[in-house]
Amino acid sequence: MTLQLHDLALRGFASDNYAGVHPEILDAIAAANEGHQIAYGEDVYTARLHEVFEQHFGEGVQVFPVFNGTGANVVGLQSMLPRWGAVICAKTAHINTDEAGAPERVGGIKLLTVETPDGKLTPDLIDREAWGWGDEHRAQPLVVSITQTTELGTAYTVEEVKAIADHVHARGMKLHMDGARIANAAASLGVPLRAFTTDAGVDVLSFGGTKNGMLYGEAIVALNPEASDGLIYLRKLNMQLASKMRFISAQLIAMLTDDLWLRSASHANAMASRLRSALEAGIADGSIRGVGFSQQTQSNGVFATLPTGVADRLREHFRFYDWDAANNEVRWMCSFDTTEHDIDAFVAALIEELAA
Repeated sequence: MTLQLHDLALRGFASDNYAGVHPEILDAIAAANEGHQIAYGEDVYTARLHEVFEQHFGEGVQVFPVFNGTGANVVGLQSMLPRWGAVICAKTAHINTDEAGAPERVGGIKLLTVETPDGKLTPDLIDREAWGWGDEHRAQPLVVSITQTTELGTAYTVEEVKAIADHVHARGMKLHMDGARIANAAASLGVPLRAFTTDAGVDVLSFGGTKNGMLYGEAIVALNPEASDGLIYLRKLNMQLASKMRFISAQLIAMLTDDLWLRSASHANAMASRLRSALEAGIADGSIRGVGFSQQTQSNGVFATLPTGVADRLREHFRFYDWDAANNEVRWMCSFDTTEHDIDAFVAALIEELAA
């Protein structure tokens, strides 16, 4: 019996998590479904997954599929730190703002946050918290975590990541990357995944798939296995070990095969660019008034400011989130299945509400 409860015509710009599952991912799950496979990662799909990740990130990397991004971040960071260690991150980082205290409460990790104008850390900003080694009264700053793309939709360049990695390593620290939207970053930069990860000096990566069309599942990737310890135990300890792991692995294999990851992310980025361009054109010709932009559009998100009241009226037609309600700042996210019609309809609705 097929049970369909939602309106298929409903569209929104709140999150790329709102989108469904890419048809090629559904096909991969179905193909992995027949027959029996050994549980807890001893299946042929997970074995193949390691080969696929080596193709994209280099020989010797270690891959640990997990259920979700919070689990990937918490477990990955735990593997990089002793109990007395701390993590430096941007104040806007997902591990600080949107994981309900999981790094602190579940991971036992002290976060040392830094204000940034665009969500991106720099060596100078890192040094605001990179001090106090040997001081028994201070949690020891031993890992830096950067987000690619950031929570503000900006992307680190290859050179920026390398500069951070060199700076961090020179101080005896390690570098973690939260790559929930790593595919969008690579699509925006026009470079292979390994260019701003393995080759740039990132030690441990949280590789995101859910926001790019997977049903569920992410992966912890130890790009530098010497910088990580105990992942095989920490994954189970933190309730992130999937018994039927083949279904996460099959999705990740499909994502990294035939450039599905790049096709999906490139489309989402292009839709965000189309949205921004349409708004900029309207501002230029005077048909759109009172709209501004608070961040660069470098991936699949547009951050904008609206006149008071417009966001609430517009949300009656398209769901999206306030980012900073006090400043009338909103966030509009595009996904792999956002269409040009979605963008055009949204812009038309915005113009109507602005006129009202």
